[in-house]
Amino acid sequence: MPIRSASAHWHGNLTEGYGKIRTGKGGLSGDYSFKSRFEEGEGTNPEELIAAAHAGCYSMALSKALGDAGHPPTSVETTARVHLDKTDAGMTVTRIDLDTYVDVAGLDEAEFGKVAEAAKENCPISRLLSPGAEITLSARLTS
Repeated sequence: MPIRSASAHWHGNLTEGYGKIRTGKGGLSGDYSFKSRFEEGEGTNPEELIAAAHAGCYSMALSKALGDAGHPPTSVETTARVHLDKTDAGMTVTRIDLDTYVDVAGLDEAEFGKVAEAAKENCPISRLLSPGAEITLSARLTS
């Protein structure tokens, strides 16, 4: 399997500095700063990138799990919300809420819930993050 990369460059001190984050192949690039991370300033931040990675990974994992169950989805739309909180250990990602809407035919709510939860447990990014952060899931059918 290929190794993926990203880079970050920072100028200046923590509170007044600024930087740029770029994925290895250049598909995503964004400015970031203290204000974009800890306040409501313009730009991106590492937690948004974690959220994007988790939402993308989970959507693919759920699509695969539904296909394996004989119900390939028409679409999967997932939002991930990463909670960055101050703890005794310092700033910490404490929780990630996954919220997904799925258009899939021929599956009742109970079976869908089991497949969606199993996909969360088997998503590589969930497995990476779950030892340190609680991961919640709200999965709903749109069809």
